[in-house]
Amino acid sequence: MRPAAVLLLLLIEVALLDTGSLAAAVAVTFAATAAAGSALAACAVLASRCAPAVPRTRVRTAMRDREHRTAFLPQRDPDARGRMRPRAPGQALLTAAA
Repeated sequence: MRPAAVLLLLLIEVALLDTGSLAAAVAVTFAATAAAGSALAACAVLASRCAPAVPRTRVRTAMRDREHRTAFLPQRDPDARGRMRPRAPGQALLTAAA
């Protein structure tokens, strides 16, 4: 956090010395982006430390249960009503023949 503050102070000083140019606007924009990024990183670190630890067995069980709930339906019942059966290769169609 301290290097970000030093960088911010340096960029503000450069921006104040060189007023009225595009470089000043770029410096202020960069400083604001750096400040927002460092604040976001700090919040992410704090949030990750506050999250409770989940045992690995519980994660595995949850993934297995989700896998059982989300079955791919055409593989589950290929003979269901209204479902087309795959056809064996036959004679080539005239449009596809070269």
